Amino acid sequence: MKKIITYGTFDLLHYGHVRLLKRARELGDYLIVGLSTDEFNQLQKHKESYNSYAERKYILEAIRYVDQVIPEKNWEQKTNDIQKYDIDTFVMGNDWDGKFDFLKPYCNVVYLPRTPGISTTKIKDDLK
Repeated sequence: MKKIITYGTFDLLHYGHVRLLKRARELGDYLIVGLSTDEFNQLQKHKESYNSYAERKYILEAIRYVDQVIPEKNWEQKTNDIQKYDIDTFVMGNDWDGKFDFLKPYCNVVYLPRTPGISTTKIKDDLK
């Protein structure tokens, strides 16, 4: 079984998020999503989500491309997660291009193009 992992906050879930999850899942047989906890978002990412971790997790678990959701508590856990879950491919949006190349000794690293015209930031700006 080929396992894939991706990470994110996935707040105000939109079709760009779902498209990323679908394309990530197509790279393997089992998709794990590392979902940023509320504490991680506030203390290390310096952002606040509209939806709580529990709400975002509930939404992600309802998406057919997602097989498992785990908490992302810090930046440093990725290497351990890759080893713990026997990950074959790490996937992120190409806005992170090159930032996770340090994981290449542990697994394949893929940066997928973002969906044009949509982002959580754009939604928040449009609503103002």
